[in-house]
Amino acid sequence: MIKAGQWSVLRTPLIGSGGDCGHLERACWTYASAPQIKMNAMLETPELPAVFDGVKLAAVAAVLYVIVRCLNLKSPTAPPDLYFQDSGLSRFLLKSCPLLTKEYIPPLIWGKSGHIQTALYGKMGRVRSPHPYGHRKFITMSDGATSTFDLFEPLAEHCVGDDITMVICPGIANHSEKQYIRTFVDYAQKNGYRCAVLNHLGALPNIELTSPRMFTYGCTWEFGAMVNYIKKTYPLTQLVVVGFSLGGNIVCKYLGETQANQEKVLCCVSVCQGYSALRAQETFMQWDQCRRFYNFLMADNMKKIILSHRQALFGDHVKKPQSLEDTDLSRLYTATSLMQIDDNVMRKFHGYNSLKEYYEEESCMRYLHRIYVPLMLVNAADDPLVHESLLTIPKSLSEKRENVMFVLPLHGGHLGFFEGSVLFPEPLTWMDKLVVEYANAICQWERNKSQCSDTEQVEADLE
Repeated sequence: MIKAGQWSVLRTPLIGSGGDCGHLERACWTYASAPQIKMNAMLETPELPAVFDGVKLAAVAAVLYVIVRCLNLKSPTAPPDLYFQDSGLSRFLLKSCPLLTKEYIPPLIWGKSGHIQTALYGKMGRVRSPHPYGHRKFITMSDGATSTFDLFEPLAEHCVGDDITMVICPGIANHSEKQYIRTFVDYAQKNGYRCAVLNHLGALPNIELTSPRMFTYGCTWEFGAMVNYIKKTYPLTQLVVVGFSLGGNIVCKYLGETQANQEKVLCCVSVCQGYSALRAQETFMQWDQCRRFYNFLMADNMKKIILSHRQALFGDHVKKPQSLEDTDLSRLYTATSLMQIDDNVMRKFHGYNSLKEYYEEESCMRYLHRIYVPLMLVNAADDPLVHESLLTIPKSLSEKRENVMFVLPLHGGHLGFFEGSVLFPEPLTWMDKLVVEYANAICQWERNKSQCSDTEQVEADLE
């Protein structure tokens, strides 16, 4: 009976005459049982590894699919959608502002995700942001509040040679020391603009409140005080009004409140605002696009700011409005949305009886049609904070008013608009460049109008 076996090679060490070690190879027959060979054959079959390889490939494919979807990599790059009336001004802007008609190209890997753009803006602000040097100004308001703003002088001559001041209102709870504001101010200074940046009342951690009131959604008092200071201090200057996010609501409401507020104003730019808090409150409580989560984070930040000024707002020694005296601070501690904070605290600073009344009166939507200076409204289609239903407001306005242009790029998130080749963003954003480019074009447009008027007047005098 012949047993199953296999040949193997053994290496036997040998001692050579010179003391060197060598090896002698010899073949021998190693016996193994038939069941053992069968087991080895089963383990060596390709079926089991193939199953594992398929699972691995499926897992990798699933991960890649999620990455592509989350990063929105399949979304194309394109010029922004523009909504405007055909007019001499709009045609001039299309020629003078290349950014309006060329592709906005965000960073390749993550730039098409509105969430990542928004998160980077919120966490980082900007990269390698400069530190422009300014002077802090203090204004005492009629109710005893102390408003502050920072003033930055131009670093170059303006392209039309005129004295132009940008009056800037930052986003919610923001101020002149925020990185995105510093980046924009530095760029504007280098293009010949003086910049005045409002510090929202209560937003600066080192400035104490001097009255039982802090900034609110649509209060224009502090911004108006800053503008009046600029007009009085620089009587020859002309104004470019700029608002970011909540600041966009404030500047548009300010201009629409009275015709006098538009005197000496060349144009207004609003970036990433929501236009109507009353219409936004429902969408801001929804979970799609993670808006409810963003709402929670912003509410948590607002609570920290309010509680940091607890003594000035709610202290026993403070003379405050009756409605504020009845504020239940326990509701503030447990608030998980901006609407709850607005209802329990913010509306009471101005004596509103309900949240609905507060949002209706303080939203700029009811003032936009009263603005007659050139107005550019900018939003991103992938802004996770501003629901697409709110964008019907600027679209409708641009269809009725020749002075309004609505700019809607596909990407940019909320105040992100980062640019860059693959991974790392540039310090200067598409938003920074667009605002300055638009302002330059409007200044040139006004200069051309003035020259044409002077020529017509001379011709009329000669006749």
